[in-house]
Amino acid sequence: MSSLTDVHAHVLTQAQQRIQQDLLTALDAFSIPEPLKGAVHHTVMLGGKRIRPALCYATAAIKPNAHSAAVRRAAVAIEMIHCYSLAHDDLPCMDNDLLRRGQPTCHVAFGEDTALLAGDILQSMAFEILGSRLFDQGPAVDSAIVLKQMQILATASSKMVCGQVLDLQAEGQHVNQQALENIHRNKTGALISAAVMMAAVTVFEGTDQAIPKLREYAQAIGLAFQVQDDILDIISDTAVLGKTAGKDQQVDKSTYPALMGLDNAQAYAKELHDQALNALTIFGDNAVELNQISQFLLSRKS
Repeated sequence: MSSLTDVHAHVLTQAQQRIQQDLLTALDAFSIPEPLKGAVHHTVMLGGKRIRPALCYATAAIKPNAHSAAVRRAAVAIEMIHCYSLAHDDLPCMDNDLLRRGQPTCHVAFGEDTALLAGDILQSMAFEILGSRLFDQGPAVDSAIVLKQMQILATASSKMVCGQVLDLQAEGQHVNQQALENIHRNKTGALISAAVMMAAVTVFEGTDQAIPKLREYAQAIGLAFQVQDDILDIISDTAVLGKTAGKDQQVDKSTYPALMGLDNAQAYAKELHDQALNALTIFGDNAVELNQISQFLLSRKS
């Protein structure tokens, strides 16, 4: 797993350690034949920033000790969905990438058929985990909370796929900012928002004013993440990114720097970051971890 050295990144380092063990525990709960098992482990366990689990944990940290097992399951489930999406995105019929997290992509290592099936099974595994009692050490969480988590994750997963379709259609096109944001609020932002909201509905009552503020934060940070991704594809390199740099320009993707220029894209990322932080002000110091994640995402280099 890559070392995060940014001053705001210690919360992510802690999340990486927590989710890595929980993912191993979750994967061990399933009986999967080879070579599918190897492909699933390759897809899930190579590391990465683990932003989505970190957002789950950080949201729950606003109100500590509330349904911690349900939050852990949500973090595992959201990361499984994210990893499935990467395995499918990298396929030759999609982005045709050879490198992911500094390692060969799943289809390079295991073949296209097994990589496709690894993504397929990770989808169902995510929902099995949410409905399980994995990590429970006390009474089961209210079934209404589990249902809310499942609804959030299912909706976000559907939006992610729709966003991917729109993204493919936009290749070689010159779309406006509204169309571009429609792509990325779905393709990237939906799962990032889901990470926050799955934890939010677990630890806060439905009528709590925290819910809309956390949704506002999540939507801003989800879009900011994609804007920064577009920027890094230009200013970073393959060794730092752990994936092929410059790929967006090679396939003529619609990106924020292409639409508005690099400087304006960087300014827009900062604007979205500020919107996210403003949404957290009602929580005071209790939202310090969400604040730190936002600071890291704005300054990240990979």
